Amino acid sequence: MSLRESPFPNSFVEGLHAVSWGLILPCFWFLDRLIAICMSTSLERTQRHEQECYLHPLKVFFGFILFLALFLFTAPLAFLGFLFWAPLQAARRPFSYHHEPLSRPAPAEEGERNLGFEAGANKATFGFATANLCLLPDGIARFNNLGHTQRRATAIGRSIVQGVNRPHIRIFVDSPSSCGTLSPSSSLLPGPSTTSPASYGATDPACQPPPQAHSDEDQADGAVPTTTPPKPSDSNYVVYVPCDDTEESSHSPAPVINTNHNSNQQDRKGHRNPPRALRTQGVAQRGQAGPDDVPWEVSSLFPANVDILCLEEVFDKRAAVKLTNTLGPLFNHILYDVGVYACQPPGSCSSFKFFNSGLFLASRYPVLEAQYHCFPNARGEDALAAKGLLSAKVLVGQNQKEKKLVGYFNCTHLHAPEGEGEIRCEQLNMLTKWIQEFQVTNSKPDEVVVFDVLSGDFNFDNCSPDDSLEQKHSLFEEYRDPCRAGPGQEKPWVIGTLLEQPTLYHEDVRTPENLQRTLEREELRKQYISSPVALEGCPMVYPELGQPWVGRRIDYILYRESSISKHCRTEIEEFTFVTQLAGLTDHIPVGLRLNVFLDSDTAQSE
Repeated sequence: MSLRESPFPNSFVEGLHAVSWGLILPCFWFLDRLIAICMSTSLERTQRHEQECYLHPLKVFFGFILFLALFLFTAPLAFLGFLFWAPLQAARRPFSYHHEPLSRPAPAEEGERNLGFEAGANKATFGFATANLCLLPDGIARFNNLGHTQRRATAIGRSIVQGVNRPHIRIFVDSPSSCGTLSPSSSLLPGPSTTSPASYGATDPACQPPPQAHSDEDQADGAVPTTTPPKPSDSNYVVYVPCDDTEESSHSPAPVINTNHNSNQQDRKGHRNPPRALRTQGVAQRGQAGPDDVPWEVSSLFPANVDILCLEEVFDKRAAVKLTNTLGPLFNHILYDVGVYACQPPGSCSSFKFFNSGLFLASRYPVLEAQYHCFPNARGEDALAAKGLLSAKVLVGQNQKEKKLVGYFNCTHLHAPEGEGEIRCEQLNMLTKWIQEFQVTNSKPDEVVVFDVLSGDFNFDNCSPDDSLEQKHSLFEEYRDPCRAGPGQEKPWVIGTLLEQPTLYHEDVRTPENLQRTLEREELRKQYISSPVALEGCPMVYPELGQPWVGRRIDYILYRESSISKHCRTEIEEFTFVTQLAGLTDHIPVGLRLNVFLDSDTAQSE
């Protein structure tokens, strides 16, 4: 399909849709405010208690009367708009496309990390990340203890840019047991205190944003100061940390592509915070990991140089536009407002979709093809949203033989209610079928497929007895899960990604640095990560004797090797649990950095 920015076939239909939605929006907004004024987050209740504010009941009473009156006044106009809006959905493509043209030619050093195949090398690296943002209309988001959707959307976009738009620093630890842990998000980045939002991602004083005044209300909502995002930087840095007491080690760091010698000139003296670093599962840190060992870290920053970003629960249209405007200069190709509305299938009355799928895909690479499918088996409140699968084919580049290098990326959000594993299993069956059909339809003989990734919020974990059906699904035989040891068994380093909503604003998890420290301590994170779900009527013993406490990990990034070029093989460079959105969402984002190798004897001929 040829991607155009508008989801409508022509400007007339697009204009008619804009007018009809303009009639609906005021009524929708007044209803949203009517619900929001009656619902407070735990943070707002705490602030009122500390400030001894006793006027809130009056605010709720008069606000309820005002917004109810305005809602009723605008309802006839909304009904008129609805009569035009609903039929137009049959002519709407199920996503909008935003393309941000490059304002200037990219310098030669930018983007080098993924031009390895084009330059005749046999390795390229790709970064992926996924996050559930709970960007529902404000009144509904408050049921999840999250408010101020528009402010959160702006703060989330800036946080992602801060984390992604920084050099990729790799740290090798000679003796993890004696040195503690080390992270580029804390001790190796010079500048102001790492607890300050303005310091996240700063690696050079010239690149740090100037301090700006911002209100206490913005701080309470998790907003970060307004800054102009710096230009993308794709430089990789290698830092070698000898963990003995000598100033220099006799060992030399393992070679890494695109290294920068200046990164080794960081002074290790004077660090006040304990360092954190990439860790591996029981192996040495410098290139000695076995095939099943995964370098991982808990980071207060999004992984550097993410190439494709998948977001879930971006249901609010205005929030989606804010994210698009913020992320557009960094991710030049964005698919948003993904999903269908009104009666589905068109002309029927069996299922009415009030919300889209909530999926949001941002890519540095051009999107060649995209396709969306809506799950037809949703029930209950989940049936009000058009949850489904978004599949995209992206153009990575060309090799020396002028063959296109492409990748497939799929993102999804499965059925949410607990105890309904049969529905999720049916949806996993649909995923497998739809992905296969998309790739067969859009594959070409002159293309080299270098990655095939599936990510999203699956709404089941790999440790709950209640999710045993999903844990055994055949999807995990096709796609590899870096965190999974087997059905119902996680690897010992894995951390759950679903936070307990009532405790989102506790001091231990309210800031990125605090949440990072909390997740690294098993006894502490038990209080804030959702516990596994037991089968109804069956007592559960968790964890088993000698096993670590993991919690519910429902956010996944999977990859498949069987569908890529036969001359390619993949290797995980790192897996990341991200705490940068602390206080802004009830999920912990995850990132995956994947190395793709092309056989040296076929690199030139593939």
